[in-house]
Amino acid sequence: MPGTVLLLAASPVGKGCLVDAASVLPVLAAVPPAVLAGTDTANVVELADPLEPQAVLTRLRAAAAAPGPLTVFVTGQLQLDRKQRLPHLALARTTPSTVRYTGFPWHWFREELRLRSAGTTTLLLDLHADAETWAWLRGRGLECGPGVAVYGRVAPPVGRRKVAAPTYMKAVATVLRSGGRPGLEQLHQLALARIAGEGEVGDLVLWGGGAGAGGGPAVGFAPAAPSHPVPGGPAPSPPVRPERPRPQAPDGLEDDPHARITAAVQAGDHPGADALAARWEQVALLAHGAGSEEVLHWSEVRADLAMFAGDAERSCRTWMAVAAARLAAGQPADAAPVEAAVDRAHHQWGRITDRDRARDLGPALAELRGRVPGRREGALDHVREQLRQLQTQS
Repeated sequence: MPGTVLLLAASPVGKGCLVDAASVLPVLAAVPPAVLAGTDTANVVELADPLEPQAVLTRLRAAAAAPGPLTVFVTGQLQLDRKQRLPHLALARTTPSTVRYTGFPWHWFREELRLRSAGTTTLLLDLHADAETWAWLRGRGLECGPGVAVYGRVAPPVGRRKVAAPTYMKAVATVLRSGGRPGLEQLHQLALARIAGEGEVGDLVLWGGGAGAGGGPAVGFAPAAPSHPVPGGPAPSPPVRPERPRPQAPDGLEDDPHARITAAVQAGDHPGADALAARWEQVALLAHGAGSEEVLHWSEVRADLAMFAGDAERSCRTWMAVAAARLAAGQPADAAPVEAAVDRAHHQWGRITDRDRARDLGPALAELRGRVPGRREGALDHVREQLRQLQTQS
C-alpha cells in the first residue's frame, strides 16, 4: 500500500523568526518519496511557509484520511498563545500577540491523527522555541496523540536577532539521501549524532508515542547528552514515563480496535464501526468511570463515526454531550478540547437537513455556544440567526 508524506515547514516573516524552516524543504524534496515514507511508493504533499492555519488543517486532514502509512515532517517554531497558554506552530503571519488566531494549534495534530491505526503514523519534528515556550515545554512535554510515533528535537532560541538552521531535519534528509532507509530509531540516532558536533547540546530530544487504544501520555523530553551516540553504537534509553492502565479488551477484539474501526468505515459498515466503538466506550466506562478521558475519547470517536456515516444530528448531539461532560468535569470554557467539541457540534448542526430536528437542537446548541464562544467571532450570533430562520420557516 502506498504511503503518504506531508512536509510542513513554517516560521514567521520578520524579526519574530527563530528558524529558517523553509530551507530544509529542498533537501527533503531531494529524497525519493518512497524513502521518505519507508514504503514501496508514496505521495508527497509540501507546505512551505503557509499563511493560514485552516490551510494547514485542510492538508493535514486529507493526509490523515489517506490509507496506508503516514509520515509527517514538521520544521518550525513553537509559541504560546497569551490567553490559553497552549503551544502553536507559528506560521508566516504569526506574531506574539496574534498566535491564537494566526498560529496552528499543536493540539490539532492530535485531533486529526487520533483515529488512525496505531503504528501507521510517524511525526519527525525539528522545532525551535522562544524562552517562554521552552520553559513551558520542559515541564509538560508535547502531546501528539495515541498511536503516533514521534522523533525529533526542540531547540531553545539561539540569541537575539539570530535565525537558527533546522540542522536536525537536514541531518535526517542527509541520512536518507545517503542510500537505504534505516529504521526510525536508528534514523533518529544518526541525525542526533550528526548535529552533536555542532554544539547543539542544549536541545530537548523527543521520544515516544501513544500507549494504545485508550489514549497515551504526552511525548517525553530528555536533555541531549553531552555527546550523542556514534552510528552503530547503543542508543540511550528513552525517559521512563508512567502510562495510564489500559482497559481489558472485550472478548474477540485485538489490542488495537482503531484498525478494525477504520476497516469497517472504509468498507461502508458504519453500524459495525459504531458498535465496536460503543463496546470500547463501555469498557472504558467500567474501568475508569464516567467523565474520564478514556470514555471521552471513545465518545469523540463515535461522534466522528456518525459524521462519516452522514448522520449529522447524531454527531452533533454526541459532540454536545462531550462538551457538556468536559465542562461538568471542571474544564474551562476556553480549554482546547472543550472548544473543539463545541466547534464540531456547531459544524454538524449546520449539516442537519431535517429542519425540525435542527430547530429542536438549536436552543441547546445556542446555550452551549453562549458558554463556549470559541475562537471565531460571531459564532453565537450565527447559531441564533440560523435558529430564528428555522423558527420562521416552521
